[in-house]
Amino acid sequence: MTLPIFTLESVPGREVEALGLVRGSTVRAKHIGSDIVAGLRNLVGGEIREYAALLGAAREQALDRMLDEARALGADAVIGVRFETSTIAQQASEVMAYGTAVRFR
Repeated sequence: MTLPIFTLESVPGREVEALGLVRGSTVRAKHIGSDIVAGLRNLVGGEIREYAALLGAAREQALDRMLDEARALGADAVIGVRFETSTIAQQASEVMAYGTAVRFR
């Protein structure tokens, strides 16, 4: 079941009961092959597709994990959704998705 997610702090036209903070995260490391291709692409400019794909997959996994927590609480939606990133090590970064799980009244 797909839960609706909102960056808004409320759901227009709906009264909600807050169930609590939900979050999901993943830590991803760069692949040496991607680094080589990215280094070459850096010479000529343009989007570094290998890194864009890596970060896109990390965001989706963090979001999926956040939604799993929300489902476990019996939520109908997640509001106030945000993403954060942080560097864990020189070659690894964490991507976190978080928000407030809510039930519609």
